[in-house]
Amino acid sequence: MIQDYFAYVFENLRKRKLRSWLTMIGIFIGIAAVVSLISLGQGLQAFFDEQFSALGSDKLFIQPKAGFGPPGSSSITNILTKEDFEEVKKIRGISEATAAIVENVKVEFKDKIRFHQMISVPTDKGRKLFDEILNLDILQGRELSKGDKFKAVLGISLIEDDLFSPNIKVGDKIKINGMDFKVAGNYERIGNSGDDRLIFITEDAMREIFDVEDRVDVIYARASKGESPKEVASRIEKELGNFRGMEEGEEDFSVQTLEDLVKTIGNVLLILQAVLVGIALISLVVGGIGITNTMYTAVLERTKEIGIMKAIGARNSDITKIFLIESGILGMAGGIIGIALGMGFSKLVEFAIGLTGNTFLKAAFPWYLIAGSLLFAFLIGAVSGVLPAIRASKLKPVDALRYE
Repeated sequence: MIQDYFAYVFENLRKRKLRSWLTMIGIFIGIAAVVSLISLGQGLQAFFDEQFSALGSDKLFIQPKAGFGPPGSSSITNILTKEDFEEVKKIRGISEATAAIVENVKVEFKDKIRFHQMISVPTDKGRKLFDEILNLDILQGRELSKGDKFKAVLGISLIEDDLFSPNIKVGDKIKINGMDFKVAGNYERIGNSGDDRLIFITEDAMREIFDVEDRVDVIYARASKGESPKEVASRIEKELGNFRGMEEGEEDFSVQTLEDLVKTIGNVLLILQAVLVGIALISLVVGGIGITNTMYTAVLERTKEIGIMKAIGARNSDITKIFLIESGILGMAGGIIGIALGMGFSKLVEFAIGLTGNTFLKAAFPWYLIAGSLLFAFLIGAVSGVLPAIRASKLKPVDALRYE
């Protein structure tokens, strides 16, 4: 009987091709949106997990609170100092630490002017930790060393991504805030445009040229082996707060562990995905209403057929199953098309982002996303067909046979 049900349903869908396609539009638009948004979100989460995993869980980040913007931006009103940095290095549980200063600068090369961020590079034993955290590997030229006052190393985007015309090369001279700097080298691609557009000069040069003798914008630290990064972070908050003369809970700086950063980013991505998927679900609701409308129309059109089936022995449950199968197939077909469109759109976004030099966005398609989307589309279709199916099953054979 089940085979007969499906044969009958497919025959009816074939006869009404245009209506079937129009009915599925809402479903496959909604499913495509859900699949693409979740796959991109999953890919982004996987990228951050991979990056943080490579960094290791023992890293800590200390920087000023308040304002909205990156370290060194004008939105940060309070500052950390070299004295704070020295205090952090003394705290029990810290094996090594380094600091950086960040400035927004004007870069000139030939006739092109752009604005980028510059970050100081330590030239002492903290260099290894700095390179590890920022994932820096020299590609061309050389690293900066102590005494390199007017030399800079560039992120790869400033060398390869046509930000300047012609492109800057190692050995060229560029103007930074009106001063000449020689390009000593460039780093390998990190994978996101922000880091790949950074300009690096030595900490000594940064302090002298930009007159920031005492300021520190961010402190990077490593927890000692065997120490809990969370406990070390709490210790830093307490001891650095005391050093800066602050009451507990009123600190004007933040201490974050890698776990904190992962959790924060994960929560932001989850909220963003939930909002966008919620919007996409509106299309599925509209699609479900479309299926309900189509199935009611199908009941009216096939009233006489229903009467004939009942007259030759079809039960109410048989009629209900036929219409539920039909609405479920409409939903599932819309789901299959939607999944294909969603995967295609995700890959298109990944490709477009890749053209900008960013490699952080990789669409991910876990099996449960595909299976869940397909099941959800089928259920939307089947549920949307429940009322029309019940109505069809309750038609009286005599009335149905006389219906014109």
